[in-house]
Amino acid sequence: MKIKFSGCYTALVTPFRGDLSLDEDALRRLIRAQIAGGVSGLVPCGSTGEASALEHAEWRRVLAIAVAEAAGILPIVAGISANATAKAAGLAREAAALGADALLVVCPYYNKPTQEGLYRHFGAVARATDIPLILYNIPGRTAVNMAPRTVLRLARDFRNILAIKEASGSLDQATEILAGAPSGFAVLSGDDSLTLPMMAAGASGVVSVLSNVAPRKVAALCRHAAHGRLAAARRAHLALFGLTKALFAETNPIPVKAALAMMGLCRDVPRLPLTRLSAQPRASLRKALRGAGLI
Repeated sequence: MKIKFSGCYTALVTPFRGDLSLDEDALRRLIRAQIAGGVSGLVPCGSTGEASALEHAEWRRVLAIAVAEAAGILPIVAGISANATAKAAGLAREAAALGADALLVVCPYYNKPTQEGLYRHFGAVARATDIPLILYNIPGRTAVNMAPRTVLRLARDFRNILAIKEASGSLDQATEILAGAPSGFAVLSGDDSLTLPMMAAGASGVVSVLSNVAPRKVAALCRHAAHGRLAAARRAHLALFGLTKALFAETNPIPVKAALAMMGLCRDVPRLPLTRLSAQPRASLRKALRGAGLI
């Protein structure tokens, strides 16, 4: 499938049953709701998908289900999370063999590589497969920030590194990447609250948590922004802002799982060390969902 890294890509939740096993039926429901909601692509097994809490066989199964449900309809971007370069490269090859259309590869966590280490890590993963690769910079989770100069060096040197999910929370950093990016390299917001500001600066879309619960609304926001309909995009952004804040009142994906349970789409079951949403944020989230017309 030819992929355009633009619009709304949903960072899929991984639903679990009460016994903490993978809830395949709920996963299929979520994917079908995303397809019906008009999103541009799906990203299973990322941060929102609790990738760090999945067994390897479960990671494979989630990807296989996503590919089976969305084959030929939406691109599947497989989350690759590993702090050992050889393991990340191996996961990249596995994801390609399972039918993933692209990869979302997070910066190695905990070991805090230098910028040169990041460059070599992503270069090794890019060489492991021919499918497109999205860099994923989220220093709040990994304890290392990938500098714009490293992003641009990778974009220039590897033909299949085609985008970045920029979740540093810094508009300056995103703008620096946009200003120096080679033709065809896409910047995607990694923060729902910054989708419109980043797209106004030239980003092409978002990898969204919010679209788990409001796919049609987030997809519409991205379309408005992409086509220069800034007044409409601004209205969509402001209408969704309260819900966006409620979805990040505690560590993602704790609130979004609670929201999906309120909507009847999956159980409110995160895996430890994540816990269920506490009482006050839960009440605020329910109010925000009602305000958005989602429950």
